[in-house]
Amino acid sequence: MSNISAYIILIIAVALGTAANGFAKSAQGFTVLIPSIVTAITIVLCMFTLSLVMKVIPVGITYASFAGLCIVATVLVGIVKFNQIPNLYTVIGLALIIAGVLMVNLIGKTNT
Repeated sequence: MSNISAYIILIIAVALGTAANGFAKSAQGFTVLIPSIVTAITIVLCMFTLSLVMKVIPVGITYASFAGLCIVATVLVGIVKFNQIPNLYTVIGLALIIAGVLMVNLIGKTNT
């Protein structure tokens, strides 16, 4: 698998992780059946896709990228789906997370 393929699969993992987070809120502590099932399925698929990515991209870079992007994407879901508007400090923090993900992937060096 090439680096480009790995990053495409990483984006899929971020989408699945973000979906899992959105459905987890709707599952209300796993008391609502359908969102609970969707949460479980998306978490398993997310971990599977991350395991594929880790064959090519080092585990630390994979997870740092996944976590950072998933945080930002989940905030966007919160804005759209749950009307949770972040304040200025949250926006600044998210910008720093994005900067960190970019640094890790573009200028960070690690052995594979």
